[in-house]
Amino acid sequence: MANVASAIRPGLDPRTAPLRPFSIGSNRARFETRSDGAILVTPVEKLGPYPEKLTQRLAYFARLAPDRLWMAERDGAGDWRKVTYAEAYRAAQTIGAALLRRGLSAERPVMILSGNDLEHALLAIACLHVGVPYAPISPAYSTIATDFSKLAYIAGKLTPGLVFAADGAAYARALGAITPPDAEIVVTRNPPPGRPATSFADLLAGAPGDAAVARAHEAVRGADVAKILFTSGSTAQPKGVINSQRMLTANQEMIANYFRFLKEAPPVLVDWLPWNHTFGGNHNFGIVIYNGGSLYLDDGRPTPRGIEATIRNLREIATTVYFNVPKGFEELAPRLRADRALRETFFSRLNMNFFAGAGLAQHVWDELDAAAVETLGARVPIMTGLGATETGPFALACAPEHSKSGHLGLPVPGVELKLTPVEGKWEARVRGPAVTEGYWRDPEATAKAFDEEGWYRMGDALKFIDEADRSKGFLFDGRIAEDFKLSTGTWVSVGPLRARAIAHFAPLFRDVVIAGLNRDNVAILAFPDIDGCRAFCSDLAGADDVAAILADPRLIAEIRRRLAAFAAEATGSSNRVERLMLLEEPPSLDHGEITDKGSINQRAVLARRAALIEELYAEPYSSRVICANED
Repeated sequence: MANVASAIRPGLDPRTAPLRPFSIGSNRARFETRSDGAILVTPVEKLGPYPEKLTQRLAYFARLAPDRLWMAERDGAGDWRKVTYAEAYRAAQTIGAALLRRGLSAERPVMILSGNDLEHALLAIACLHVGVPYAPISPAYSTIATDFSKLAYIAGKLTPGLVFAADGAAYARALGAITPPDAEIVVTRNPPPGRPATSFADLLAGAPGDAAVARAHEAVRGADVAKILFTSGSTAQPKGVINSQRMLTANQEMIANYFRFLKEAPPVLVDWLPWNHTFGGNHNFGIVIYNGGSLYLDDGRPTPRGIEATIRNLREIATTVYFNVPKGFEELAPRLRADRALRETFFSRLNMNFFAGAGLAQHVWDELDAAAVETLGARVPIMTGLGATETGPFALACAPEHSKSGHLGLPVPGVELKLTPVEGKWEARVRGPAVTEGYWRDPEATAKAFDEEGWYRMGDALKFIDEADRSKGFLFDGRIAEDFKLSTGTWVSVGPLRARAIAHFAPLFRDVVIAGLNRDNVAILAFPDIDGCRAFCSDLAGADDVAAILADPRLIAEIRRRLAAFAAEATGSSNRVERLMLLEEPPSLDHGEITDKGSINQRAVLARRAALIEELYAEPYSSRVICANED
């Protein structure tokens, strides 16, 4: 790391430090206002060619660099289990042959219940290679949910012919509850009691069936279903987003066309993001295969306890690009500042940090910049954009000079954007080769998702960063379905207000829900970050009694002080919050209050906790309501 250390320039201001150079494309756009008021935004550059099937890239790198690491995972002893490109391609053919022998198809696809691991990855690429659709399902539906209603609904939609879970014992209840009688159960270890199960090793031990596999692979077309990703959204039941082979490859070309450093040197990722979600399972998993990179499966999580495993991995593996959600960067940033050796490894060959899923708090952004400048004498670009499961996900991306939390950039080549006036806002609608054709076996939801011209309705509202210079791109302006009116008729833009509140109260609140439909003013239900609250009360640092922590007078006083400051900053009734309530009970997965990806379902929380909303607005205020104007 000597070269890194020698680049340190003490005293350089992170706010004015230059960006570390990295290779990036262009997303310049043309703007056209139609006679119906819609604004069309079209990239100037065209998208280049892309393969029909993602595993064509796997085969290419298996020939070009057979011994290159494709994927690695920690074993029980903490060592890395490794799979090369040649081994991965051979496994895709062997497992693919086993899938074909079982007669699996779009009518009887593969259902994967467990999370990220090497067996999951090998089964996925085998499915992609021979054209058997698969559906990775959130492990939370099997292991955290107290009933299996959503999981059973998904299984009913899929009608799987094979169900995989890494640990049969850990998933035994779920397997027993939802596996169809004619479906085969496959496990890596610990077969579930009372039900026949095939060992994953048996799939690898069979004959490769080269001719049958070759014929099946040749028959796969870009329009064929590759995988089905179930997204919770704000509805009662999950929706299965159809991901075609073309969606995967076109989207990967969009990513590599914009972040060109991915093509120039094989990317190296340390990543925990779940494969049942499009960010981890399409975007990051696909980046590795498409660009011949290496993926180290991160056994950590973005929590105060889980982050230590991530830190261990980042000390050992120098990534070329780092993806995470804002909470992950929030946990990482102070550790980078405190640990010089970690900083030097982390930044040694890092081209870019990238976040998605929510806004990144400014103090976290500043910490990351400061750590990079102290180590390199330059900032490392922090990038984001806008996408959805239905868009592959990559659709809009910021230019480095305009990247900021809440900024979304412009559509990348291959994506056309239409801004349609809805309820006084601009709703984003898109089309292109990476946009889904609809929802699995759900024609009603599919019809609602597209407008009369065939554009996919994202449901996100956008506004220009600078109306006078549209080339700077867009800001996020909330979710159309979440916004509401006060009793005065004033619209409340929930998304921006929620983001501001979370940032203002950091690190005390993990999330907030905005209330006030048909009321005179806005109020908040807050899900506290217990670790953040506990740390604020130093003598309660080891306490496990959540109720005691949340009732601590010092914490209440600090929240009240911040609430008063937040109210004072308001510009009107639509963003003035004068009261809130702390919620001791966390959001419920079973009741749809939290999605499988961990995001809050605003409408579900408001519906389930209607009594608390009444308590928030009742006068005199209950003892659980914190008001800004109290002494």
